[in-house]
Order: sequence, then structure tokens, then C-alpha cells
Amino acid sequence: MLITVDGINLNCSGIAALAYGETAVRLAEEARSRAAQSFEHAVQVSAERAVYGRSTGVGANRDVAIDDANAHALALLRSHATSAGPLRSPERVRAMLAVRLNQLAAGGSGAAPELLDGLVVMLAADALPPVREVGSIGTGDLPALAVTILSLLGEVRTSTALVAPVACDPKDAMPVINSNAATIADAALAHASLAVLSRSAITVAALTFAAVDGNPEAFAEVVERVTPFSGVREVCRSMRRLIPSTPAPTRIQDPLGLRSMPQVHGAFIDALSHLDDVVCRMANAPSENPALLPGHGVAHHGGFHAAYLAQALDTTVSAAAQSAQLAMARVSMLTEPGFTALTPFLGAGAAGASGVMACEYVAASALGSLRALATPTAVQSVTLSRGVEEDASFASHGARQALTAVDDYRTVLACELVAAVRALRLRGTRLGGLYDDLPMETADRDLTADITAATRLLPKLADNPQRTKMRTGALE
Repeated sequence: MLITVDGINLNCSGIAALAYGETAVRLAEEARSRAAQSFEHAVQVSAERAVYGRSTGVGANRDVAIDDANAHALALLRSHATSAGPLRSPERVRAMLAVRLNQLAAGGSGAAPELLDGLVVMLAADALPPVREVGSIGTGDLPALAVTILSLLGEVRTSTALVAPVACDPKDAMPVINSNAATIADAALAHASLAVLSRSAITVAALTFAAVDGNPEAFAEVVERVTPFSGVREVCRSMRRLIPSTPAPTRIQDPLGLRSMPQVHGAFIDALSHLDDVVCRMANAPSENPALLPGHGVAHHGGFHAAYLAQALDTTVSAAAQSAQLAMARVSMLTEPGFTALTPFLGAGAAGASGVMACEYVAASALGSLRALATPTAVQSVTLSRGVEEDASFASHGARQALTAVDDYRTVLACELVAAVRALRLRGTRLGGLYDDLPMETADRDLTADITAATRLLPKLADNPQRTKMRTGALE
């Protein structure tokens, strides 16, 4: 598979595919031409007036004229490469390179077009710069991108050798660091993973519904009318397609873990949709400061400020935590004989068996971590550079929190899946072969392997959901 980077059409799924090595990349000719025109425009404008970062210093040094632009730019690249913490994973670095390449292809940075070629080579050779975790505050991923440019210029060693350093003046490379590409990339990867899990969650909830003989009225067509949001509509329609047909409701209404799923999980789906929109817009925008778009002169602006992304990330993680709270409630529901007509905790054998009791604790632990991650980052700020940069979005932190939230949310769903499958088996329901990877043994034992197997199964439930219509006692 090959993705053509054109500065217009890169999306979250494309970023994820490039990050995980599922596809190669090529640069559209018109995109390189667009970048070349921006570069020529930058050269012309810089000869006529002061341009931030090209003929002046940066930050509080913005009014300081520079004599030797190349020497100053190289010094800035070296100083701005300062970072701390562990190295980022290859997947996150590849995603960052893909986003930055696409932004440059949009044609507004004034960077030398050879730098776009260099990023293509870097991705093709998997020659990744050593990007560390700490250093961005959501107004530009300066350390990550500075070390990337130094790698392209041959000053910093990459994970594998590049064919040759990029031949360009440092001043023509400096514009590349003026971007939130690493943050956008992290947000895209978080979105891709959470979107899969959001679909898996519906299938898992349908299994729980079958295990407790749930009331389908919570997902009726009228619910789409009384809660008029697209996420609610998706949950209701998916659940109606998946849940078993029952002659009459077992109870007048279910606990909120099932009854409020359209409203709570639907909000999560809508939050993911908004995050996807924000990420795609930012990944395809020439938001560098200054903007050097041919035909538009030059504009010094705040387009690098990632407030939209920070707020979308905060909303998504908060919505994930609320969805996980319902999944946690469903795990507890499955331990209660009043709902399952089975033994407490789905235990088997001796009286007082623990069954899936420990799964409930593991789910609660993961939920606690997820709730902590839902603490908003967008309300933070800081004043830096002698007071002239007096605000920051901290979107970079929000993106890291969203990435971390993936594992916690996945763990809660895996615990529900283990409990739901056990309950259905104990009730004599024959499950399809998709669930054979989950151990059949019900005696008290270490359930770590069960949770791990459920974790691996979740993506399959998103892409190939098992129909749970009841036919002759089987879940097909």
C-alpha cells in the first residue's frame, strides 16, 4: 500500500498506517512544487522586510537583527533540540514525520523543498531521529523537530543511516521546527486506537446484555428521538442489530450501565468524531509562523497555538473515562446473581468461589488511572521567554494522556469481556469460534492470561462483530 502525501488529504487512519509500517509514502509532485513556491516567496520577502526567525531572533529576541542567518539558524537548531525523558517509540516518530511532511506539502512554511525530499527518504529508510518525551508545551514541538532537522543535516545519528545529509542552508531548515507535528501525530494515534475500542465496546456490551437478559427498550428507535445526537443513533442502531430478541423485558428497566449506554457511549463516539476533524484540519494546514503563502505576503500570527487540539483531546479522554465507568458498572452487574441467575462472581465449584471477582478489581484500577488522565490539560498555561510568550495550550501533554488512556480503557473492556463470556458459557449459551481464545476453565485461578487474551480479541470485535441474535441457545 502506498500513501501519496499532498498536503490536503492526510487523515488519522493514514497517519496510523504510516506509523505502524503498514504502508509506504510518496510525495505528490504538485505538493513539492507548492513547497518550492513558498520557499521562493520566503527568499523574496526576506530580502524586502524583517521576517521572524529568518532575519531576526526568536522569542524575546524577535527584535534582534541577525547578521549571519545560517550560523544563527544552526545555533538555534542545536539549542532548541534540548529535551529530556525517554525516547519515543518508532511508531510515534514515524507518525510525527508523516504529519510534518504533509504540513510542509501544504506550502506555507518557506522551508527548502529538499527538506521534504529528506523526510520522504527518512521514512522510506526508517532512519528515525532520537526524539525524547519532554520538551513541548503545545506551542510547537521544538525539540522533536529540531533534532529531526539536525538528523537531516547530518549532525545527529538516526536509528539507521540516511543515504546522505540534506543539502540546504540551515536558515532554510529552521521553519520546519515551527509546528505541533509530534502532538498532532500522538493525537492521531490515540484517536485510531480509541475509535477501534469504541466499536468493540458496543459488541462487548451486547454480550453483557445477553448475559443478564437486558431490556431492549433502552435502544429503541424512540431513544434516537429523545436524545438527538449522532453517537446515540450509532449506539442504538448497533445494539438493536446485535442484541438478542426477547419476548418480554426481564425487568422494567436495567441499571444505568446498560440503560444509559446510548447517551454516555454515544458522547464518546461524538467526541472521537470531533477529535478526528481537528486532527485532520491541523495535519493539512500550513500553520507555521510566519505564514509565507505566495500571493498573501507574510503574516506573523498565532496559528501554532493548539487550543483546538488541546480541548478536543481533553473532551475525548473525559468521554472515554465516562464510557469506561459504564463498562465498570456492567462488570459489577455480571457478578450479581440477581442479574445473571448464576452464582456470585460467576464462581464455580466450591462455595465462596471468587470467580471473576479479581477482574472487577483490575477494571476498577484501570478506571482509576483513566479518571486521573481525564484531568484537563487545556486549563494550564505558562509564561516564558522574558514574558513575551505568555500562553501555552499544553496540547502535547493532552495527546500523551490520550495515548496512555488507550491502555486503561482497553483493560476495562477486556475485564467486561472476560466476565460476559464466562456468564454466557455458564448459562449454556454456545458462543461462536471467535471466542475460543478465551479459556473455558471456570475454577478459581489467575485470570491474567484471560484478560490478556480478551485484550487481543477486542479489535476483532470492532472489525468483525459477532451477531448476538439468539437462535437455539447459541450466540452466532
